Amino acid sequence: MREIRAIGDPVLRTPAETVEGFDKELRRLIDEMFQAMYAVDGVGLAGPQIGVSRRLFVYDISGRKGHVINPVLTVDDAEEILDQEGCLSVPDRQSGKPIYAPVPRAAGVTVEGLDRLGRPLKVKARGSLARCFQHETDHLDGRLYVDRLPKNEARKIMSKA
Repeated sequence: MREIRAIGDPVLRTPAETVEGFDKELRRLIDEMFQAMYAVDGVGLAGPQIGVSRRLFVYDISGRKGHVINPVLTVDDAEEILDQEGCLSVPDRQSGKPIYAPVPRAAGVTVEGLDRLGRPLKVKARGSLARCFQHETDHLDGRLYVDRLPKNEARKIMSKA
């Protein structure tokens, strides 16, 4: 089982590399990412969160499940929605559970990328799925949700993590 990396691990702050090979190893990695995500009751997981600096993520949220390799995110509806968000890589030191905070995200997005066989895919999303896509894409760019918070709120969360 792949270990979820926690804040402080440099892989979480490093932009991930483009995936180039679409082979058995990549398909195994995607399966392992789903396994790691489900083991901790997550709804999304990006490569860097398991120490793999590659541009891919998996998700299973709001009745939608899938993966995206080399995602490109486009905002379709820039209206900011403020909602609670947490991260498997920003756990509370005491409980090990994600720390939640209200994070502004775009209301609607489209993600384009490739599937495990290298075929193009495109997914339009609103609500929690759109939030998930934005959160996971941030991971691939070396960003965490706390980076989107006011400094005092981010410091409060970091003191608990």
